[in-house]
Amino acid sequence: MWKHVAANVLTLLIVGFVVLGGVLAMGQRAFYAEGPLEQAICLRVEPGANLRAVTRSLERQEAISSPMLFRIGAQYTERDDRLRFGSYLIEPGASMDQILDIVTRGGASTCGTEVVLRVGVTRSELLARELDPATGRFEELAVFAVDAEERPEAFETVLAQADTRFRVTVVEGVTSWQVWSALSAAPFLDGELAEVPAEGRLAPGSYEVRRGHDRAALIAEIEARQQTILDTAWENRAEGVPLSSPEEALILASIVEKEAGGPLELPQVASVFYNRMASGMRFQMDATIIYGITRGEGRLDRPIRRSDIDGVTERQRHGAVLFNTYQIDGLPPTPIANPGRAAIEAVLNPDDTPYLYFVADGTGGHAFATNLADHNRNVARWREIETQQRSQ
Repeated sequence: MWKHVAANVLTLLIVGFVVLGGVLAMGQRAFYAEGPLEQAICLRVEPGANLRAVTRSLERQEAISSPMLFRIGAQYTERDDRLRFGSYLIEPGASMDQILDIVTRGGASTCGTEVVLRVGVTRSELLARELDPATGRFEELAVFAVDAEERPEAFETVLAQADTRFRVTVVEGVTSWQVWSALSAAPFLDGELAEVPAEGRLAPGSYEVRRGHDRAALIAEIEARQQTILDTAWENRAEGVPLSSPEEALILASIVEKEAGGPLELPQVASVFYNRMASGMRFQMDATIIYGITRGEGRLDRPIRRSDIDGVTERQRHGAVLFNTYQIDGLPPTPIANPGRAAIEAVLNPDDTPYLYFVADGTGGHAFATNLADHNRNVARWREIETQQRSQ
């Protein structure tokens, strides 16, 4: 009888182990299988959050099929105590294993809120935005001038969030004073900027920074990037480019950046300056007059006057005339803005054209001409367009 009972117990144990093995196998498959999430979500892990709180959030957003299995899987793979706070993008169909990897690996947040300082030519602004995980696009929450006396409440809310990301974007053609001024006013940066960086030595582009990033360290990074761009472009310059140094290339690139109607025009506009140099003509560019008057500190709040062109104003007599390419031969003494990579490369690898003149054509670009008669006709057409635009 005892043998019979023992045999039955053994049979039950074997069946139990088989069933348990099957359950474990099913659980393992479910843990690594595609999840139920149909649309991307942004999962926020609060500072100090535990596994149970994260599990509840995932269950509420229907990202996992079994909260218990998710917790067991986290404990079994020894990731239950490795949560990293932040906001993380969870893609549709993400498995429980993949979700755990995302929230325990850490690193920069991949969704949520972002503060952007955009240093622009016409104005510098602060922008608070939030990524919509469903579309992959940012939704603007607040935008205002960086020197505004009051900041919107929505911006302050985003600024206070621990996992907000920060970015500085410098637009092509801004002056060093504009960058210096905007960085000095940015509320998420620390440290002092002793002086305005040298004109032209800051690389336009996007820079991801952390909260409390040192301003001087950021300027050094921006300067280093521009130096690398300039050195590389100078090394790869076209044969016969009539410039004697990288500094001259930077000066000319800054003028081309301010005068061109867009990236596609840069090599063509650069060719005009080289053709003028070869013909003994002065550059005669309004952007250089404006810089001579303002020194890059804001915009000229009035039209250019005949006295500005002739270089006879009080300001002109005190040094601005050095930048007036209607009055000087060749290049001004320094860049007049910070040119981007494309402008630098354009002046060192210009198009081969016969053009000597260009003027706005009303489309955002320019009409080019090889002689003064054609140029005057293009100017007349532009004046007509300006008159029509003012009357609308």
